[in-house]
Amino acid sequence: MQGKDIVITGLQAWEIEIGSNCKNIAVEFSKNNRVLYVNPPVDRFTAFRKKIKKSKTKVIEDRLIEVKKNLWVLYPQNRIESINQLPFDLLFDILNKRNNRIIANEIEEALKFLKFKNFVQFCDSDMFRSFYLKDFLKPSIYIYYTRDNLLAVDYWKRQGKRIEPLHMKKADLVVANSTYLAKLASYHNPNSYFVGQGCDLSAFRTENANTIPMDISEIPKPIIGYIGALKTLRLNIDTIQYIAESKPEWSVVLIGPEDDDFKASKLHNLSNVRFLGSKDEKMLPNYLMKFDVAINPQIVNEVTIGNYPRKIDEYLAMGKPVVATQTEAMDYFKEYTSLANTNAEWVECIDMELKRDNEHLQKSRMVFASQHTWEKNVYEIYEQISKTKRNEY
Repeated sequence: MQGKDIVITGLQAWEIEIGSNCKNIAVEFSKNNRVLYVNPPVDRFTAFRKKIKKSKTKVIEDRLIEVKKNLWVLYPQNRIESINQLPFDLLFDILNKRNNRIIANEIEEALKFLKFKNFVQFCDSDMFRSFYLKDFLKPSIYIYYTRDNLLAVDYWKRQGKRIEPLHMKKADLVVANSTYLAKLASYHNPNSYFVGQGCDLSAFRTENANTIPMDISEIPKPIIGYIGALKTLRLNIDTIQYIAESKPEWSVVLIGPEDDDFKASKLHNLSNVRFLGSKDEKMLPNYLMKFDVAINPQIVNEVTIGNYPRKIDEYLAMGKPVVATQTEAMDYFKEYTSLANTNAEWVECIDMELKRDNEHLQKSRMVFASQHTWEKNVYEIYEQISKTKRNEY
């Protein structure tokens, strides 16, 4: 798709420091199209709590920043109401439509200034604030993108269980970054498809990891390692403890910030478990290089069962043997990872990966991971847009 205009609304501000699918997709879109990225407007409660002052500018140029060639970010100035937790459906719908109208008015100003016409709208899981934008803005095609099972999170549950299915239903196309989420979406919209997940793996190359950090260099091998936030919402502490207690000759290395449950866990009492804390992102490949087996011991729940685990691509990009919890989303990786259900299977799989690892397997893992680019991800989105448009005629 080339020479088109695309409007993106979503949950994350352009300034967000953590990895963002929406930002990566926006950048890839902008290589061949003009893109307007709409920052989420500030709601009244957040403005009061964080003492955010309202912009006084009335000039649309001052609210539009060209951050890259063909890519503008719109900073809405008007406040919207805080309504996510309202228990009354009718009141929620009235205020949500008002919020959407406020947002649409600012987007329309930007569209007129940028001379966008016949544009595509891409909504990154913004189930509430973008619910009526298809009706107000009338894009040529409206796409809803689902990348996390947000309805498993309390913040979204109250109104999301009702609104997100309706939002998906009214979309012309739904795209998802996991087969599980695509299947869930298909219950509400038959034009729902898995389009893969992009990753920037440029840092995760063996040639970039030529310095081994001191705090891992002297840890006895084999090292069974995990990199990421240590949160019990996503990780199974019992599995990690079982691995460490079953194989005291293995070193279990955990890299990342801990939640309170991890801090209070028995893992801290085990001599072969090492918590190395948070690390600079640029140094993560250097730590990963020292792993003998990389793990992702997810706990299976509504949040994790369909979540695309980007860390698996990072592990594989450096050729590392990987063991992960068996979930529907992980089926995508089953030819290149070992998948476990029980604690006993976890130990068996790690032991097998330690014994069978070789140069041929390492290269095959690297090749597989290298295919998961943002360019390919966006290409798949373009393909589904083309098919959807063809089916209209």
